[in-house]
Amino acid sequence: MRLVTFDGGLVGEVRGDQVVELDVPSMREYFERAEVPRATGRELAFSDVRLRAPIVPRKFFHTAGNFREHEDESKRVDWSHEIAPWIVFFQNVDAIVGPDEPIVYPEHLTEELDYELELAVEAADYVGGYVIFNDVTARDIQRREMRSGVFSFCKAIDTFCPLGPWIVTPDELDDPHDLAMELRVNGEVRQTSSTRNMSPTIPEILAHYSPLGYSAGDVVSTGTVSGVAGFSEHAASLYLRPGDVVEAEIEGVGVLRNPVVSWQEAHGGPAPARVRW
Repeated sequence: MRLVTFDGGLVGEVRGDQVVELDVPSMREYFERAEVPRATGRELAFSDVRLRAPIVPRKFFHTAGNFREHEDESKRVDWSHEIAPWIVFFQNVDAIVGPDEPIVYPEHLTEELDYELELAVEAADYVGGYVIFNDVTARDIQRREMRSGVFSFCKAIDTFCPLGPWIVTPDELDDPHDLAMELRVNGEVRQTSSTRNMSPTIPEILAHYSPLGYSAGDVVSTGTVSGVAGFSEHAASLYLRPGDVVEAEIEGVGVLRNPVVSWQEAHGGPAPARVRW
């Protein structure tokens, strides 16, 4: 199944070119229930609905270092800190946006806005489904945060957590460890890889962090692949700017598309004074 949240927070299942509304108040409750919610009998044309972020979890487990190719590319540009295996921290769920919603460029906070394509997993009695996550990152803030060994603000600014376009249930994927991954900016391929390049498996990742405790519908990211702007020799020309359109695609899951807009366009006024972190 492809499960969506649409319009005013309604939950549905995509069937062909239709969205079948389900009798459940939120996607999180969908995963909390012991049985699959029934259809309400209302069906809408997919083209007539506006998709939202498929879920806003109680906890968003942000893991990193699972694709060692990302660590390898960091060494080529002498990145300031090691990207060690088994990094984990919590993402700010208020930063979540859905498909086609804008990533707001906070020019008063960063000059190095980057993208990171990731597969994320819904935790619900093991795996409830799969979703695409674009781990938007302010690299200049990240370098400063990593001096303490802890980084989170660089990834937790509002709109920095695009998630979607829907949740694909496990029965739809033959093997989640063999999915092509590609991220494009304005149609130009920036990241390309496969989930088969992940060092630990998805069950190993989920098991490793299970002592922290999962609630039904929690989201666990699985780390990005090589090709980020910040680890390129030409980083300055590759960072995201207002007017860019980012498309994150994972085979069998879908395409998550988000435009980048200026603070002025998003808020109707100039950005605050520059802040140095």
